[in-house]
Amino acid sequence: MKKFLEISLALMLTIGLLGGCGAKEEAKVPEGSTLSGKIVIAGSTSVQPLSEELADAFTEKYPEVSIEVQGGGSSVGVKSAKEKIADMGASSRAVKESEKEYGLTEYVIAKDGIAVVVNPSNKVDDLSLEQIKKIFTGAITNWKEVGGADKEITVVSREDGSGTRGAFVEITKVLDENGEGKKIDNTTKNALVQPSTGAVKQTVANTPDAIGYISMGGMDDTVKDVKVEGVSATEENAKAGTYKISRPFLYLTNGEESEVVKKYMEFVLNEGQEIVKEEFISVK
Repeated sequence: MKKFLEISLALMLTIGLLGGCGAKEEAKVPEGSTLSGKIVIAGSTSVQPLSEELADAFTEKYPEVSIEVQGGGSSVGVKSAKEKIADMGASSRAVKESEKEYGLTEYVIAKDGIAVVVNPSNKVDDLSLEQIKKIFTGAITNWKEVGGADKEITVVSREDGSGTRGAFVEITKVLDENGEGKKIDNTTKNALVQPSTGAVKQTVANTPDAIGYISMGGMDDTVKDVKVEGVSATEENAKAGTYKISRPFLYLTNGEESEVVKKYMEFVLNEGQEIVKEEFISVK
């Protein structure tokens, strides 16, 4: 009997100690760390680097959550959300009228400007929207026609389905309507087509007479931005509305969102805006 009491007392003491340790450990666990699940984000390659930064910050806060970020272009983002291939679609252009019928929920997570870029050796530093349109449609083919050297212009564009291309051609009127009201991309057939912001930038940086366009967040000193009607491609000018080539960054969802997606969106639209404003324009 005595031995039984000793064993019982020892067990009670052990349980009590474990309970106390458990309480202390629980107090140290970061708030929300029990959140778990997986999010797949697919779409715009312009939004992709920002998504990756946001995802890293979110999963640091909630280590039991995994976030997979994929590219493919804005049209892929819309399709992925529509068909529920991904939890969230990413787009670097506004949702088209023809896509509104999908009933997707749209979240503007940032704003971005599209910079018109040339090789740093190019002396041209200011173009009008009309001149930009004529260059990218092939109506202007020599730099001397816009105050530059007597050199043939090498036009560099993005691929079909790119949100950057979609926004650029629409804003600069490279995208026109035909007699039947159908919108047509009139980018010159002589353009060098590249699959990403980085590829456009590299091509322009390595081609003295090239001109292209990239996300403002991708700007660095390997290329030179051209002013558009006297206004530089800066975040401040895009936010103020004085820089005319700008666009939204969107996340798109379809139907009921999981708890982990809701929590991620809450993070993106609040704490995540500190990350957004490091390279883009905060919406907060």
